Amino acid sequence: MQIMSYPEIAEMLSRLPDRMQRILHQNLIGLYLYGSLVTGDFDPEISDIDMLSVTSYDIDDREFEQLHKMHNRLVAENPKWQGRIDIQYLTVNALKTFKTQSSQIAVISPGEPFHIKAAGREWLLNWYLVREQGRVLWGPPPQTIVPPISHAEFLEATREHAQYWAEWAKQPCDQRGQSYAVLTLCRALYACRKGAQPSKEQAAFWVQAQFPQWTALIQRAFGWRKDADADLRGHEASFPETARFIQFVVDRMA
Repeated sequence: MQIMSYPEIAEMLSRLPDRMQRILHQNLIGLYLYGSLVTGDFDPEISDIDMLSVTSYDIDDREFEQLHKMHNRLVAENPKWQGRIDIQYLTVNALKTFKTQSSQIAVISPGEPFHIKAAGREWLLNWYLVREQGRVLWGPPPQTIVPPISHAEFLEATREHAQYWAEWAKQPCDQRGQSYAVLTLCRALYACRKGAQPSKEQAAFWVQAQFPQWTALIQRAFGWRKDADADLRGHEASFPETARFIQFVVDRMA
């Protein structure tokens, strides 16, 4: 478990359930860590920390405001994680019904302030990872909270997500966005071919071995991911190749 390699993160996360309980009280059912910090290839310089907080009922205005203040304090105490903590607040009933209807979800995520919106089946890949690989920070095992998600549903959602990127590729985007797209599509192709969800790095190495013609682009994507100025220069020149790669992957996932 990668979290044990990062004592500062482990300490921050160990305190988080208690902070949430002070605000949510009995409304908090469970808190689960997922993503690269659990599955592998976590990079403390650029990776996000992904969590799902499960509640008994939708958070109200008071809880929302207090949680917002808690998030701000958390970042003030741990400035390195500004914009890199991703937490979703969703009710247990919403998890039970997300395949057939949308429900309220409160989210704080990279590039977005804490806000409330609707969420439904488009979150299937996230909840699949929570159920299959999530680490309990508070509460019962995730398998008792997140309903079963079949392998066929997982693959279908992966293909649908790839189609989203095909639409995304119609408009040029900065190189940081291109990096995210390239590495995400590597993972999607691996998942469809191998039937499992790997880390982005593992998937990228596999795609380079299988399709060496894309090695240079994938290596550039790794560089863009870590370049603080990647979104400021050269994106229009690199975007056509990124778009071709996205279509290449989508064609092989049909």
